Amino acid sequence: MGHKNPPRRKQDKSTPRSQLRIIAGEWRGRKLEFLATDGLRPTPDRVRETLFNWIQTIVPGAQCLDMFSGSGALGFEALSRGAERMTFIERDAAAARQLNANLQNLKAQNGEIIQTDVLAWLEARQQDQESKYDLVFLDPPFRQNLIAPCCALLESKNLLRDNAYIYIETESELANPDVPPHWQEYRNKTAGQVTYRLYKRA
Repeated sequence: MGHKNPPRRKQDKSTPRSQLRIIAGEWRGRKLEFLATDGLRPTPDRVRETLFNWIQTIVPGAQCLDMFSGSGALGFEALSRGAERMTFIERDAAAARQLNANLQNLKAQNGEIIQTDVLAWLEARQQDQESKYDLVFLDPPFRQNLIAPCCALLESKNLLRDNAYIYIETESELANPDVPPHWQEYRNKTAGQVTYRLYKRA
């Protein structure tokens, strides 16, 4: 019994943490912790600022889905700016626990954390029996060919409202993400190794 606690403390210390800052809205300036694990790259402040300038009239009152949530940078920013509901999907258990902790720290009642694989979650949706989303954030790990199946499942499970907006963040060398033909590219920009695009479902 006496040997269990020290390794746990050591493990906690060995997991580096970083912080992100909410840019605007109700929680403007608040800093949130996230786990600095391999492959987790929060959307940079400058990119978030540009994105939320694009969607500033869409966010208030929106039903939102943040897939591959990671740090939750996009989801928390949207909640701060008046999104009605945010569903965070994150596979990593430690990252999901941190998302929950941040929701509690902010006293946010309108966020939900689901700890599961994004594709498995999408596959499990019942067509035409689920909540529909106004705004979706899709920021998967780079170079794993996750964009196309995610987009196809969002459509086949009928999870999007007619005029939904879908934000997609990819590696910059990916010239044309494979999205449904009736998604119209509304804006796009490249910042270093990241290209980000906003689509509107026509």
